[in-house]
Amino acid sequence: MKVLIAATPLMGHINPLLAIGRLLAERGDDVLVTTSAAFAMKVEGAGLRFASYPDDGASEFRETSLPAGPERYRREFERRFIDPMPVQAEALRALIARERPDVVVAGSMFLGVLPLLLDAERPRPPIVTVNVSFLFLDRPDRAPVGMGLPPAKTEAERAHYAVLGAGMDAAFVNPVRAYTDAVLARMGLPPLPASLPHSIAVLPDAFLQPTVPEFEYDYGTLPPGLRFVGMLSSAPPSGQPRPDWWPELDGGRRVVLVTQGTLANHDLSELLEPALQALAERDDLLVIATTGGRPVEEIGVPIPANARVAPFLPFDALLPKVDLFVTNGGYGSVSMALAAGVPIVSAGLTEDKAEINARVGWSGAGLNLATNTPSAAALRGATGTVLADPRFRKRAAMLSDALAGRDARHEILSALDDLTRAGPRSDRSRPAPSAPLRAVPSNDAGSPARHRRAS
Repeated sequence: MKVLIAATPLMGHINPLLAIGRLLAERGDDVLVTTSAAFAMKVEGAGLRFASYPDDGASEFRETSLPAGPERYRREFERRFIDPMPVQAEALRALIARERPDVVVAGSMFLGVLPLLLDAERPRPPIVTVNVSFLFLDRPDRAPVGMGLPPAKTEAERAHYAVLGAGMDAAFVNPVRAYTDAVLARMGLPPLPASLPHSIAVLPDAFLQPTVPEFEYDYGTLPPGLRFVGMLSSAPPSGQPRPDWWPELDGGRRVVLVTQGTLANHDLSELLEPALQALAERDDLLVIATTGGRPVEEIGVPIPANARVAPFLPFDALLPKVDLFVTNGGYGSVSMALAAGVPIVSAGLTEDKAEINARVGWSGAGLNLATNTPSAAALRGATGTVLADPRFRKRAAMLSDALAGRDARHEILSALDDLTRAGPRSDRSRPAPSAPLRAVPSNDAGSPARHRRAS
């Protein structure tokens, strides 16, 4: 089988797609990955073929001329993900014509697949979208996506969410949809069938969500192409040298891992620095911090005696030794922590982090501080609570068991194989994606999610 993988050039977006690429290559499939030239060595280092497309730094764009708020977030989203759509689509069409892949696998924010999915005139290979974040379907309780609101339990909460949703629609959702539709119109294509996030999930031939239902809200009836596939480790067997302090991980002290990830780590005073300060007096803890690639020298506070710091660390090898994970809420690292049964303290609101961290708190596997800038005192209290209360570790262990019980390798490969057997298609060859979902409100917002699949 020939597979074309398309990835947004961000570390947390590329890693899960490379994991799928390695999985396919191991069984003998021919895999070509397209992303920006900055990731050529990473792709080729995974043993996969590489083809670049011009990204022009869009994926890391920050609108620093605007204050934090809906206008800034909207502009950053448009520049990072929507503006590259025509270039991405052109690159995909050229690669499809040249390579004749049996299937295209794209990250959920690689929006260059949308023009192919909306074009009813030209045949195309089956397209599979792999989500790199929380499940962002429209909520049956009418909560706006992005605000990090837990499932509504009462009619009053649902009414309140509807008011908030109307405000979010006006400030973000509707302008983003209109902006996307305008780009599509310039390409001679029809508009989106729903909001942009919902369209991303329902338009592809298959949409793979890399988690288990127990870590997601109850959306009622799900789109027929959506599959919960569990978690496939993003990390290859690591040959990375271990720091000289690595043996201390087995020294008897409980281990706390702190990270701000690889995207929202431009200001380490938001989480990493106050976490180091919060735990500096805990001689019973070994605090491990990673800067996500930034120089360790950029940490603006003294490194406490109980802390060890590195730019990058192999999470696959480290997390089984960790007792608590302190994070701003990247989806990949949160998933890895839960797979290892590690409870979480989360603090982050930018990008998709408000929603991811809301699920951490809702699931019972950790505490969500619901802020970008937690104080040292807040972090000290939260870490103490999670370390002292076994219910958090028990819930994290239950999610770990659920993830372990789902064979991600089989789920992913079978999804791709099922589609390739069906052969090329156009938008006319499958049911309309805009059919409404039938919502089934949850009776217990704190219980594991229950879903029905549309027939």
